Amino acid sequence: MNPIVLIPARMAATRLPGKPLADIGGVPMIVRVLRQAEAANVGPVAVAAGDSAIVEAVEAAGGRAVLTDPDLPSGSDRILAALAQLDPAGAHDAVINLQGDMPFVGPSVLKACAALLAARPECDIATVVAPESSPADRANPDVVKAVLAMQPDGLSGRCLYFTRSALYGEGPVWRHIGIYGYRRAALARFNAAPPSPLERREKLEQLRAMELGLSIWAAVAADAPISVDNPADLSRARDYARTTS
Repeated sequence: MNPIVLIPARMAATRLPGKPLADIGGVPMIVRVLRQAEAANVGPVAVAAGDSAIVEAVEAAGGRAVLTDPDLPSGSDRILAALAQLDPAGAHDAVINLQGDMPFVGPSVLKACAALLAARPECDIATVVAPESSPADRANPDVVKAVLAMQPDGLSGRCLYFTRSALYGEGPVWRHIGIYGYRRAALARFNAAPPSPLERREKLEQLRAMELGLSIWAAVAADAPISVDNPADLSRARDYARTTS
């Protein structure tokens, strides 16, 4: 397998405009994400940027970025557009899609996602889950839960469903982390399909893949990385940077 890591990013985030360039301990957030991806050493890394300011920030830090149409509707559309520029011959048969708002994602998490895709030929899309951080996660619709058929070693599982709803009964609740490893053919098939009924109902695009019959597997991480979606998240990320610098 020959993966490439792509990080989609755009300035027009609804809840936190301009967040890729948000300063976290003196470093733009997108550059922090880039550094974590490079440290994973699973393949070449590039930012699929929707704005020239992001390209400039990444290149100023010594990274690689490509400019894509700012009007593309989703991150997966953006990484496909970047792939067309970076790898038109299709040398990379797998793509790791890392969200640009995870400034402290552990390199081991990316390695686990890529390793799962390599180890399981039946897996079309690999992703990552982590244990719930508190009982409140169970009823929080902003916390996406993955329902897994867990493997005996407890390190990975086949995904049966994803939901924003509270799950009934006793048992672990797995938080979904928005990192995806796609086989290139699966990414193309996913993007060519229109939004599916379950996707529209739950507002979760991974359900489109499941309704297409694509197989999704998840690796288990120890905990969920900080994800910056709003000003409160950004404040928490800045506090975390101060404690780790």
